[in-house]
Amino acid sequence: MWNRSGKRSGGLTARILAIAALTAGLWMAGCGMPGAPQPPSLNLPQTVNDLKAMRTGNQVDLRWTMPRRSTDQLLLKDPLRVKVCRTEAAPPSCDLATTLYVLPGVGGSFRDELSSAQASGKPRALRYYLLLENERGRSAGPSNRAPVVAGTAPATLNGLQAEMHKNGVHLRWTTLPGDETPVRLHRHLVTPAAGKNSTALLPVEEPLEQNLLVSEGALKGSALDKAIHFGNVYEYQAQRVTRVVVDGTTVELAGALSAPVRISARNIFPPDAPQELVAVAATDEQGAQSIDLSWQPNTEADLAGYIVYRADVGGDWQRISPEAPVPGPAFRDAHVQPGHHYRYSVSAVDQSGHSSSRSVETTESTPEN
Repeated sequence: MWNRSGKRSGGLTARILAIAALTAGLWMAGCGMPGAPQPPSLNLPQTVNDLKAMRTGNQVDLRWTMPRRSTDQLLLKDPLRVKVCRTEAAPPSCDLATTLYVLPGVGGSFRDELSSAQASGKPRALRYYLLLENERGRSAGPSNRAPVVAGTAPATLNGLQAEMHKNGVHLRWTTLPGDETPVRLHRHLVTPAAGKNSTALLPVEEPLEQNLLVSEGALKGSALDKAIHFGNVYEYQAQRVTRVVVDGTTVELAGALSAPVRISARNIFPPDAPQELVAVAATDEQGAQSIDLSWQPNTEADLAGYIVYRADVGGDWQRISPEAPVPGPAFRDAHVQPGHHYRYSVSAVDQSGHSSSRSVETTESTPEN
């Protein structure tokens, strides 16, 4: 091939074709090669998100779960350096409590001993958090914050007493002048209900352990535990509890537990006397006369029924209802005579056989035939 100058151009063409072939070969080879190199892993442990703290006396117990992977989702193998921080401010402020080395994927724990300054004074928030560092001392950030209450623990509660009340167990204790600190009652079920004659104030199976926080009655030094079962034996302890809101969460600092008191929950109280007894004379289509009685129902959970009494004017009271208690708040006296004046009264009886006093009497007369 010749160009316009009369010189052959075959050499140039050959070189162009060779370069094109080489480029195509490199492009085809690149299809099977890995992409651009990735940056090396930072090897930062994932942060802890389940740190919990609980203060007892002047000690704070911390528990958490160590991560298994790094922030790059690589499995961690070597022990991790854990810095335990405490602060009355917010991170990154850190009063270093200790440095630990903990294996990945296991449960971590640490007990911190509070200083005299941290364990005294007014109640205030004290926050704990963890920093997990790699071998270069770098961290992916702090863990969740686990708050406790710093300051002086509430005074021990003294003088706890328990006595039976018709609606439950009445608890009393010695109060401190002007002290409105809430009180937490701890109830332990010592023995289960004894036999079929036991009557529950609440018809549910009760747990062995139960707690009751008393806020409104703390200043008066009393509380009523209604959630008991008659026939059981209970043991109570109590402690004052300081409560502080930290980061939107209520945190408690409890004082020492009181001496225990034990009580047998026996039903020794009769029901209340029925109220608003009304008597109305009636005559049916056949001319038979009767007097219908009605009253407000009692609200006792262990109520068995009612007993109805009748007396002539100036006469003695006699029971006119059947031997079994009347189940509902109504009764028809069908054994009346025309032209008589009667007095009526009603009493309530519980499942243990305790009978109330009689209600306020009411009177009614039957018409003459």
